[in-house]
Amino acid sequence: MKFLGIIPARYASTRFPAKPLAMLGGKTVIQRVYEQVAGVLDDAYVATDDERIEAAVKAFGGKVVMTSVHHKSGTDRCYEAYTKIGGDFDVVVNIQGDEPFIMPSQLEAVKDCFTDPTTQIATLVKPFTAESGLEALENPNSPKVVVNRNMNALYFSRSVIPYLRNVDKQEWLSRHVYYKHIGLYAYRVGVLGEITSLPQSSLEVAESLEQLRWLENGYTIKVGITEVETIGIDTPEDLQRAEQFLKNRHAE
Repeated sequence: MKFLGIIPARYASTRFPAKPLAMLGGKTVIQRVYEQVAGVLDDAYVATDDERIEAAVKAFGGKVVMTSVHHKSGTDRCYEAYTKIGGDFDVVVNIQGDEPFIMPSQLEAVKDCFTDPTTQIATLVKPFTAESGLEALENPNSPKVVVNRNMNALYFSRSVIPYLRNVDKQEWLSRHVYYKHIGLYAYRVGVLGEITSLPQSSLEVAESLEQLRWLENGYTIKVGITEVETIGIDTPEDLQRAEQFLKNRHAE
């Protein structure tokens, strides 16, 4: 199978404008993401709607494709990019442009989901640890996932799921394995075309999670597990944490 990596990157971010061009350890955030992906997948492109990001990617020797400014999600941007890139790819992997520490092992884990010929869409989860504490589990910016016995997603929520009835909250993490969603998606190319034509669903609007649109319309999402912790960059404060993470890693 051939895997195409696409990294959607917008300039206009409400919480952190120009985020892809922010510097992290001497390189832009978007360059760090690209370098983590290139070589693991069969090909990789940044998909952007901004000429400044396009110029930055070309400057470090990366591949880039310009897409519409009107997309509401990274999935929509991925599909337009895929139609422009062409080629005989089987699966498109959507890597968030604010995940500079995405690891090759995580990309391999999502690729492995497609050894099952019935897999339509794949994503990753990481188990919450007792050390991370209840605050991390209850953080609504960190969606939770419950899966079935075949490791297909049953539901994603910003709330803590499942709710452990008659168990003190302080014991939840020691009594059940909770899964944190890692925002990495992969889609068979035919499925990608189908899901981008779906209207927004009620659950998607309620939780502001686009993957609920796919579940609500009957698509299955295969879930791979990773033990690797990454730091996504949503705010300038996250960038500072990422700088420290990078320094600590180099010091090891």
